[in-house]
Amino acid sequence: MAKSFAFSAPSWRSVSLHIPSPIRGCYFASYTPCIRLPKQVYFSKERKATSTKSAKKLREPKDVLEEKDYPHIMWWKETMQICVKTSSAQLVKRLAYSNLLGLDENLKNGSLKEGTLNWEILKFKSRFPREVLLCRVGDFYEAIGFDACILVEYAGLNPCGGLRSDSIPKAGCPVVNLRQTLDDLTRNGFSVCIVEEVQGPAQARSRKSRFISGHAHPGSPYVFGLVEDDHDLEFPEPMPVVGVSRSAKGYCMVSVLETMKTFSSEDSLTEEALVTKLRTCHYHHLFLHKSLKNNSSGTSNWREFGEGGLLWAECNGRNFEWLEGDMVNEILFRVKELYGLDKKVTFRNVTVASENRPRPLHLGTASQIGAIQTEGIPFLLKILLPSNCTGLPAMYVRDILLNPPAHAIATTIQDICKLMSNVSCTIPEFTCISPSKLVKLLELREANHVEFCKIKRVLDEILQLYRNSELKRILRLLMDPTWVATGLKIDFEMLLDECESVSSRIGELISLDGESDQKMSSYVNIPSEFFEEVESSWKGRVKRIHLREAYEEVDKAAEALSLAVTEDFLPIISRIRAITAPLGGARGEISYAREHRAVWFKGKRFSPAIWTGNPGEEQIKQLRPSIDSKGRKVGEEWYTTVKVEDAITRYHEAGANAKTAVLELLRGLSAELQAKVNVLIFATTLLVIAKALFAHVSEGRRRKWVFPTLVPFSGSEEKGQTNGYHGMKITGLSPYWFDAAEGSAVQNTIDMKSMFLLTGPNGGGKSTLLRSICAAALFGICGFMVPADSAVIPQFDSIMLHMKSYDSPADGKSSFQIEMSELRSIITGATSKSLVLVDEICRGTETAKGTCIAGSIVETLDSIGCLGIVSTHLHDIFKLPLMAKTTVFKAMGSEYVDGQTKLTWKLMDGICRESLAFETARREGFPEAIIHRAEELYTSMYREDLNSGKSNIKVGHFPCSANGSHKAYNHPIQIQESAEQKEKSLKDVETAVSIEVCKMKTTSEVAIRCVVIGPREQPPPSAVGASSVYVILRPDNRLYVGQTDDLEGRVRAHRSKQGMQNASVLYFLVPGKSMACQLETLLINQLPKHGFRLSNVSDGKHRNFGTSDVSLEGLSLHRQ
Repeated sequence: MAKSFAFSAPSWRSVSLHIPSPIRGCYFASYTPCIRLPKQVYFSKERKATSTKSAKKLREPKDVLEEKDYPHIMWWKETMQICVKTSSAQLVKRLAYSNLLGLDENLKNGSLKEGTLNWEILKFKSRFPREVLLCRVGDFYEAIGFDACILVEYAGLNPCGGLRSDSIPKAGCPVVNLRQTLDDLTRNGFSVCIVEEVQGPAQARSRKSRFISGHAHPGSPYVFGLVEDDHDLEFPEPMPVVGVSRSAKGYCMVSVLETMKTFSSEDSLTEEALVTKLRTCHYHHLFLHKSLKNNSSGTSNWREFGEGGLLWAECNGRNFEWLEGDMVNEILFRVKELYGLDKKVTFRNVTVASENRPRPLHLGTASQIGAIQTEGIPFLLKILLPSNCTGLPAMYVRDILLNPPAHAIATTIQDICKLMSNVSCTIPEFTCISPSKLVKLLELREANHVEFCKIKRVLDEILQLYRNSELKRILRLLMDPTWVATGLKIDFEMLLDECESVSSRIGELISLDGESDQKMSSYVNIPSEFFEEVESSWKGRVKRIHLREAYEEVDKAAEALSLAVTEDFLPIISRIRAITAPLGGARGEISYAREHRAVWFKGKRFSPAIWTGNPGEEQIKQLRPSIDSKGRKVGEEWYTTVKVEDAITRYHEAGANAKTAVLELLRGLSAELQAKVNVLIFATTLLVIAKALFAHVSEGRRRKWVFPTLVPFSGSEEKGQTNGYHGMKITGLSPYWFDAAEGSAVQNTIDMKSMFLLTGPNGGGKSTLLRSICAAALFGICGFMVPADSAVIPQFDSIMLHMKSYDSPADGKSSFQIEMSELRSIITGATSKSLVLVDEICRGTETAKGTCIAGSIVETLDSIGCLGIVSTHLHDIFKLPLMAKTTVFKAMGSEYVDGQTKLTWKLMDGICRESLAFETARREGFPEAIIHRAEELYTSMYREDLNSGKSNIKVGHFPCSANGSHKAYNHPIQIQESAEQKEKSLKDVETAVSIEVCKMKTTSEVAIRCVVIGPREQPPPSAVGASSVYVILRPDNRLYVGQTDDLEGRVRAHRSKQGMQNASVLYFLVPGKSMACQLETLLINQLPKHGFRLSNVSDGKHRNFGTSDVSLEGLSLHRQ
């Protein structure tokens, strides 16, 4: 059981072990005392002399501080210095840095004598000295010393006892606010150790036993007691412990997830790729290896300039500590110490080989195309996925973009997406569970019935994919991407067998949704709230058959309680009602005392003045005042009897026994499933990937994107050997942030076989073109759809984009320094299989030298043989004697119309020397006088160089398209229907629809197929963007008939209504919106003649509208 966990105390090695401060924005270097410490160190806090009459003699400090505690106290001292709130700063003044709690024994309640609560807390604190410790004391969780200051500073709590200066710092939160307090602390980077009391009666004058019930870390919440809850717990993204080192191959990053007990090691990283990973990875602790201090020149000078400067800027100001030795072994050792794990705990290596895998994106590339959310840049995830696809699927797509998969996996992902695009059957909802959440709940035996139901849905959806002929092949293909994501190799047949077995086991034990074999006890004479609150904490979790005796005992106890109340209270109630008295007469009722979880008689003035032996008087004599659990009288109006109290006690004992038995079964099931945890991790991850890819395909189809042809990269020496084509060709490329469903952008065709040197006017589309090419290439090598009419994309080994640089005052670097640093990394990492895109090269320095540097860079990239584009406004580059053999000159076009130059945003051959700088300034509202003077200066300086040639290319245009109509409900939804009735109703509806459509049929030109979307199912991607007619079977047995071009959105909107969550939908696709409108009107008018009631009859009065090339007489309907 979760309450009997044993936590081993970590063996702290030396004063060199330092956990980084959790306070963001502050840097604490590893602290090592400059003097040699004795084996025992004594600390005492200086205190001002007092002259009060009752001054007590100060006690000598009795606590002995061992060497291993010294760095932790120094760490807490530094942490306390950051507290800025007035209340917390006042508490800090009362700390003594002589023990791990920070208590001053000379203050009130500061004793650390053996047997005291402070002494017990100190023992717990010594096991996790850098975690905030919350100790359960009654209905509160209390913190003292250092921990109290943290609660006041970061959790917004008030000090206990105010700010009185004669007592130790203390703060706490009510039990009901624990989750909020833990969220506040972990959000600020702290880890928390929670100490619980052993529940139940304690012996007189004895302290309750306490135990460490669990921990809350950033990215890993506290789950103790979750097994008893009837709701789910949201888990944040897990936060790893990260270590960074350096070798001759490049940078290495080791990432350890304590929750999953896994680690991965990525080597041969470039500095920019490493910084990208650190920027996107919300890590818990950061360790830097001392190898980072050594650069290629053999010196130990790691700073902001030159090699390693970008990483230095990322780490400087953050919290980290140095380590040395073998990186993997050392960081695993540190993780075990940080989390208090036993030395025997093993971590699974989930490292994926980097062979044939493109390099991770550089920080600049990821930022400038929106793979990392950046202000002013369209966010890729909002473009690749529908707006309703968030959480784990979105995280998977983000990770794929930042770390493109191996070519074989990318090809598999594309094959999966192609199959998904053609699926015509309905698909599951794809239940997503965080693997870290699953592992932690099963490991700690805290998975509740809600979680088990979700696990079963995951497994059932896997089996649903397998049993469908269209989806089975997709399931098989999903195995490889799931292996890469989890590091687990699971056989396909084994996966199916385990899914079947575990789903069956959960179904045998857990009470599933819709099962109603466990109604709450109900008796007329007892308030229903009493039974509801007592039994709702355990009924409906497991099937009754497994605990039949316990359930029957509760039923008998409830019946006995009802009988006792009937015999002892009802006669009194009847007597009071029989007495006719003016206002202020006798009052009495049977009431539920919620705070005391009891059913008592509540009344006043009910005792007779003269006892006459009438009915009810004998029961009045048996009444006695009600008392609480501590033996105190509850109030003047509450009464009970011995018989009722005995019945209540029996009922509560039976309920407690039943609850204990239920929790034992749930924890036992967790233990069973922990042996299957690898299969469960694999299954949940597979569904996350499936949901992500289905969502991407749906959005891609809506945006009218296409699947590119992925070809092996032949290299510069084998041109023409890759399927008869070398290079990259994208036809009809449009900016990825434009939505083709809403309007079209100017499209370009890119036929790239070497480097392009691109020129063009301001606003001519150079930056847009570079971003569009970069995104399309990235989408392609990840296996995704691309925004084009067609595309042939080689399997690049890296994609690097450099846009305009800005200075970084915090790092002391100018924009040109940052540009040179990024370009250095790009050039050193580029190969003949790379895609390199550089926008406005060398714009941050003086023109002459900047032009020469740009020319040299173009020559270097040309000699490497990579594909790419370098754009520039440095037109003197064409006067340089460049030794570039294959570089092609390209320009962004414009045209001269009515005496004005207009942009076409089209890529063309040649050189453009016109910047349109003056026109751009006017367009942005720049003062005309300044522009006019600038034109005069330009004319005087560059009269001979003025170029009057204008290109003649057509101007692009932007048509718009209409949106589908939306209709609202006009009837309340109340009535529920059984599964059998729903199935019969659907068949009746399908038959009626078939009859009405067939009446209109004279030929078989167009075939229409009816498809049923069941509960927890959604339309396939093939329905995206297609016109359809749908019929919803509502829970009130009315039909709703509609038509739409966005079936998935309409189904989601309908099901968001109250009571409609599990509504079934029958739909069929039709060729065109006009036909959909005609069929909608037809069905609304004709279905009532078949005995169906409609909720939107008024819509049938609408006239048919629009045009279509296909008539209704050409329809034939098929059923699915």
